[in-house]
Amino acid sequence: MNHRSIFRFLLACFLACDLVQGMAQTSLLQITNASQTERGFHLMWKEPSEDAHYTLQFRDTLGKDLWRVPQLFYPFPTLTNEWTDVAATNASRFFRVVQVAPAQPGKLISINAAANYTVQQLQILFSFAGITNVNPKYPIRLHKVVYETITPLGERTTASGALCVPVGTGNALPLLSYQHGTITLTNKAPSSMDLQTEIAVGIAFATSGYAVAVPDFLGLGNSPGLHPYHHARSEATACVDMLRSVKTACATNGFPLTNRLFLCGYSQGGHATMALLRELEWFHSNEFTVTACAPMAGAYDLSGVTAADFLSSRPKPNPYYFLYFLAAYQEVYELAPSLADLLVTPYNTNLPPLLGGNFTGSEINALMPADPTQILKPEYLADFKTNSHNQLRIALEDNDVHRWKPATPLRFYHCAADQDVIKSNSIVAVSYLQSIGVTNVSLNDPLPLAGHSDCIQPSLVQARDWFDSLR
Repeated sequence: MNHRSIFRFLLACFLACDLVQGMAQTSLLQITNASQTERGFHLMWKEPSEDAHYTLQFRDTLGKDLWRVPQLFYPFPTLTNEWTDVAATNASRFFRVVQVAPAQPGKLISINAAANYTVQQLQILFSFAGITNVNPKYPIRLHKVVYETITPLGERTTASGALCVPVGTGNALPLLSYQHGTITLTNKAPSSMDLQTEIAVGIAFATSGYAVAVPDFLGLGNSPGLHPYHHARSEATACVDMLRSVKTACATNGFPLTNRLFLCGYSQGGHATMALLRELEWFHSNEFTVTACAPMAGAYDLSGVTAADFLSSRPKPNPYYFLYFLAAYQEVYELAPSLADLLVTPYNTNLPPLLGGNFTGSEINALMPADPTQILKPEYLADFKTNSHNQLRIALEDNDVHRWKPATPLRFYHCAADQDVIKSNSIVAVSYLQSIGVTNVSLNDPLPLAGHSDCIQPSLVQARDWFDSLR
């Protein structure tokens, strides 16, 4: 792994459920205790400094398996020098502890007023945008928020987003977090305040009386690096920390909030919304209580439905999605020495430069084959098709977001004619949740003949009406 020089790691190996005390180690970290408890394998290590933070990772083999962050009872990174693996099921498992720079997740770095819109101006804007089901009620203010968060590995970084608030309601405001869909242009993130972007969704909810957080996600807006596309943990942590920074911003700028919190998102934002809900319920229930959640048209079952769809002969409207997945998971999991090492000629040279945040999806599509999996080297594609332990398959499985039991009321929205993210993703997700006893969940089709883009507005309108009934 090519981690920055601040990272130090310790590799720990458990064989046949027997704890091995003589563990390979480097740098400052040193195991001081390893034991097997009723809850799982327990590790302790020597702290190299008082303010160190750590992220734990595991792999099941020493071969080409991926380093992943296991299920924890607390959010990562941890500030303590011990950890218990509660999810180990294999006879052998390898662990490492990565030291990362301490962060203050959710710390508000800056808030800047960006624009003000009157009700009359909003009526004109909505008319030009073809938004026909929203009648502006309040004037709004837009703010750009920059805050501290963490990378997929838990290292300190910054991110940005937009805060949209109504003016003159005379009441405390319910808080809503909207997670946007796939974008490749860094400067077209919601915080750019470009009204042709999904900041328009934040505006529509705000003029209806909500304080709306619209996070950019990592790698977009003011956040450095490649966007970790469909990486569930960093989608979640970036959104949690956006909510924290927005609560601070509202408290210090005269926008009192109620205890109501609503989550929704479309396309990639649907996936991010489920990841965010899981993060909030698992780790931050003492800080946030979600009133209702509406994931829309998301790829929730990445390892099942989405992987099968990638490999199908069905024409793909946006083949660049597959490249985006591949590049992001290469960055997070290091599937190969470089992205180019996974790609066949000429794609190994002409595709990687397109992922720096300066090219649109349409421009990337123009250089993609009709079958996006054909960009892979033949041997890697064959392995992806046939090997259940293929690295890309493992990475996709690591980012499934439906295999857990939420307590929050859930309504999924997905149109049957969607060809970008097929509806089977939502069908599988809802079926699984119902099979494990989740009762407050439903799947709604707002406009069965609508495609991916045409389904956005009716989905949002139905979700807004549901949210309004719970405010």
